[in-house]
Amino acid sequence: MEQEASDIAFMQRALELARRAEQDGEVPVGALVVLDNEIIGEGWNHPIGAADPTAHAEIAALRAAASKLGNYRLIGSTLYVTLEPCPMCAGAIVLARVARVVFGAADTLAGASGTVFDLLRSLRLNHRAEVQGGVLGDECSRLLKSFFQTKRNL
Repeated sequence: MEQEASDIAFMQRALELARRAEQDGEVPVGALVVLDNEIIGEGWNHPIGAADPTAHAEIAALRAAASKLGNYRLIGSTLYVTLEPCPMCAGAIVLARVARVVFGAADTLAGASGTVFDLLRSLRLNHRAEVQGGVLGDECSRLLKSFFQTKRNL
């Protein structure tokens, strides 16, 4: 699968955000929302630091984008995230009406974009998003594997 240059560039920014989470001792996941080729929201995992189970990278990026637009509906936007969204984040993506989701690493435990569940394309919901996985997938996977290997060795 050929990856668009813009998808790679935005995923590289998501990886930078993931590294920020890692510096804080959080699971390294970064996300951003793009509309008309402009980043309108960014976020990284911080549930430990925020003492908030909903403080996932995607939720932070969606909140920032909605705040910037003054609208919870992010019609026509693309969300880039280094790890496949979980069911909670997929639900928020559907509610925000995000048009497209691009993720790096598949989540074989809780992925809700086609790996374990497929909430983003469910015909039972009132909105569906286009999904593309595997963009810089090896790099995203390596970052996560390295983080957890380090945690296990402590």
